Amino acid sequence: MTVMTEQKTISLSRGELTLRYQTSADYQLDELLGFAERINPKRAFLFVSKVLGRHIPVSPDKIRQAFTQLATLIPDDLPEPIVVIGMAETAVGLSAGVHQVLQARYPQAILLNSTRHAQAAALFATFSEDHSHASVHLIYQSDDSALQANVENAKTLIMVDDEASTGNTCQNVVNALRQAGMSKLTQVHLATLVDWSLDKKLGKKLGKTDGNIFNDIVFFRHHLLAGDWTWTDRVNAPAVTMPNVSTTEAGSQPLLPTGNWGRQPTRDSTSGLDFLLRGLHHTLSQRQLTLASFAYQKILVLGSNEFVWLPLLLAERLAQHQADVKFSALTRSPIAIHTDSAVTSVIKFFDHYGLGMTNFVYNVTPEAWDWVLLCVETPQDSVDEIWQRFDNVMVISPSSEI
Repeated sequence: MTVMTEQKTISLSRGELTLRYQTSADYQLDELLGFAERINPKRAFLFVSKVLGRHIPVSPDKIRQAFTQLATLIPDDLPEPIVVIGMAETAVGLSAGVHQVLQARYPQAILLNSTRHAQAAALFATFSEDHSHASVHLIYQSDDSALQANVENAKTLIMVDDEASTGNTCQNVVNALRQAGMSKLTQVHLATLVDWSLDKKLGKKLGKTDGNIFNDIVFFRHHLLAGDWTWTDRVNAPAVTMPNVSTTEAGSQPLLPTGNWGRQPTRDSTSGLDFLLRGLHHTLSQRQLTLASFAYQKILVLGSNEFVWLPLLLAERLAQHQADVKFSALTRSPIAIHTDSAVTSVIKFFDHYGLGMTNFVYNVTPEAWDWVLLCVETPQDSVDEIWQRFDNVMVISPSSEI
């Protein structure tokens, strides 16, 4: 049993969050996390990562350091085939990073992320993330029958997420995949930046008692920091109304070419980077700029919703040109703004997929940057006009033109 040696209590408007956690990890709690309040009646608190680049701008090298260290915790002797699966929307870039690092040891490992955007492909499975603002996740098949056969014959599943708070989502994923045909799994590895579910026994829902025969799966955990939590509701806590952000529809805007970075099974998550780089060069030429123009400039690269892995790789390219780069992302996740929390500001706007849904970007003041590169997988004119108010914001869409 893990011994918890530190305790911290976070006071929020709807209650108190008490944490017990390890101190022997390479990362300290305050280096990995801040805390904020969800606008979500199902769960009041939010763990806000300081190394993920989702709600707080982070340097690309810090993001890479985190997912590299997480990947190195995964053992060398895993039975193959191996599938790495990441959870939309927050962890799809993290999973791609872990997968990329793992391929040095497991070159045939397959990346497969969940998504909340309907695709023109055959659906493989669905599962629920019960506490989420958008609980339904979709998992798609490969169009390549040989690759799909590798997915279905996988012996090892590596589930990547930014945090685990109960372990329920991991169990829901395994149940869904086994029922969809992934019947040969012998190992499940839950790889998280922070695991708060150490007092929960993984696999407890996978036994014969609920009609399944998944008790032959062995579960393992890998994390940078771990602990457990308790939540105490505040008496007469204010009620919250969550905006409707739960759709899994495709939207009216077309998705431009971005290769395959995990919405369907893939071994090469970077194949679409050239499309995004072409889009960048096209936009720069319109402004009579080059990559050299970014040298020693403060640059914020924004990914958008699930489209974060290729924008992160683009941010790394800019850093190679001596730019001072940070990375963050747009999101559909509604978070309350408090000056004493990890989320102190918000810009609200309509999504660029044509869903009519409110999106958010947190802790970003565009005027504080020399340039903001907003990377989307839809046409440039799909973004909300609010972004046109900022002269230093460039919308980067993928381009297939050479």
